[in-house]
Amino acid sequence: MEDDNRIDMFGSADSLIRDSRLLDAPLTMKDLPESERPYEKAESGGVRTLTNAELVAVLLSTGRAGETAVQTAQKALVMSGGLSGLLDTSLEELQEVPGIGRVKSIRILAAVELGQRAVSERQAEMRATAGGPDEVIGYVEASMRYLPREEFHVLLLDTRNRIIKSVRISQGGLTSAVIHPRDIFREAVKANAAAIVLVHNHPSGDSAPSRADVESTRKFTKLGNMMGIPVLDHIIVGAESSSSFKQLGLF
Repeated sequence: MEDDNRIDMFGSADSLIRDSRLLDAPLTMKDLPESERPYEKAESGGVRTLTNAELVAVLLSTGRAGETAVQTAQKALVMSGGLSGLLDTSLEELQEVPGIGRVKSIRILAAVELGQRAVSERQAEMRATAGGPDEVIGYVEASMRYLPREEFHVLLLDTRNRIIKSVRISQGGLTSAVIHPRDIFREAVKANAAAIVLVHNHPSGDSAPSRADVESTRKFTKLGNMMGIPVLDHIIVGAESSSSFKQLGLF
């Protein structure tokens, strides 16, 4: 009887030791219920079914002591201000998140950069014709919808209204970008553009033109007509929708 108690006592101690080791070990995807594992969800429904945190978790592979990769990923997204915030997050900032070191930080930012390059290449392959507002919106929306700061771009068009290239003219704070007409038309002259389309984003998400947007567009349009480089439209990109001055009857 005494021996049995001794066995139980040591057995319990061994269990406690094993449990304590588990608490110190990083949790893996296998520690999640099968229905919540990102890999299994991706296989059954495709990667588009994964949440932002689950996508980042796939890059991390493991979490930290007492925390799954999904939980660590959620903390990284909160720190950066959401998925779009990763565009402006540095390696040093990511490494401040517990459980994310040098290698994992590089993985995340490399994936973000790949996404950006894929969008840019798709735009280049499209060689879009700015024949109407919908075509222009389709060309710029994906890359500008979730930018954290306001940016002003100009699309340079050839004589057949094909997009030669898109040029970022300025980048502002959270609410505005500083735009100089000379910068817009300098780029147009350098590219021998026949016409241009103005594009900027509203980080607030509301794509409705402000009074300042309308006034500046009228000024740019007047200058363009004087220079023989007409402004065909002005597109404002928001998180939920995009607006065209042409469609709104402002041209």
